[in-house]
Amino acid sequence: MTRVYPIITMLTDLVGNGILMLVSKKCQYALRAVFELARRYGQGPVKIAEVARLQAIPPRFLEVILSQLKQGGFVASQRGNEGGYVMARPPGHLKVGEVVRFIEGPIGPVRCVSDDSTQDCPLYGDCVFLPMWEKVGKAISDVYDTTTFQDLVEREKRRAEDYVPSYSI
Repeated sequence: MTRVYPIITMLTDLVGNGILMLVSKKCQYALRAVFELARRYGQGPVKIAEVARLQAIPPRFLEVILSQLKQGGFVASQRGNEGGYVMARPPGHLKVGEVVRFIEGPIGPVRCVSDDSTQDCPLYGDCVFLPMWEKVGKAISDVYDTTTFQDLVEREKRRAEDYVPSYSI
């Protein structure tokens, strides 16, 4: 896994200006926070410190992210000694793509496919790559938009059931 980072850095340097579709750390944290709340759906509020600890998210950053997710209607908060955060709707009714778009904005592998900056492209209107980029964007969106947080919770449960520890030294 450590070998991936130099490649990503190299690719980012090659394409520049954030054109390479990588999910930001903020978006990864938001997805992990919602996932943790989905795992505990129906069990009452979860404290920020608990989500931060279990999902390895800096607590101060998590506070900001959860506040934004609350404004977006994805999570709700409950005050008090037994307070914390809960999902605002069932995990099976929230798709990953909704959270990604809320945090990141439009989804796409290049800017001209993901937002309205097509006029910034010197090849606008005559780009041979545009149909390919549109297919890549659609493929990414299809994965995000067909995956619910309940799907992820169930995937984790299956993974945990299939885990066979190795005791060899």
